[in-house]
Amino acid sequence: MKNKLVVLFAVLALVAASLACSFGEPTLDNVRTAKDQDGNQPSSVFSTTDTIYVVSDLSNGVAGNVITSKWYAVDVENTEPNLMFDEADITIDEDGFNGNVYFYYPPPVDGAWPLGSYRVEIYFNDALISAVDFTVQ
Repeated sequence: MKNKLVVLFAVLALVAASLACSFGEPTLDNVRTAKDQDGNQPSSVFSTTDTIYVVSDLSNGVAGNVITSKWYAVDVENTEPNLMFDEADITIDEDGFNGNVYFYYPPPVDGAWPLGSYRVEIYFNDALISAVDFTVQ
């Protein structure tokens, strides 16, 4: 009987530990620029005709979490330094979301990114999580 109780407590502890891991706090990390929406082709250098993706990994997302991207032209010819040129939000609509969250920006209307350096800031529920830099050559 004593051995059965020890085994039962061990199983309950294992179940409790696995539940704690799967229902932890929401986290957003591994922010990166890439040439694809899955972030499998990371890059910090792009051509003038590339679509630029900023991908991050969300764990334990909760419905109502908001991820925000702010895009800046840091040092781009004929552009005010550090000019914010776009901002976008993604709102998570399901509890327990685990996966990639991405933003993207295609080449501007004239078909070509201006040469220079850029930055994208990623916020999670209004808190700055990361800033990633990229260049267009």
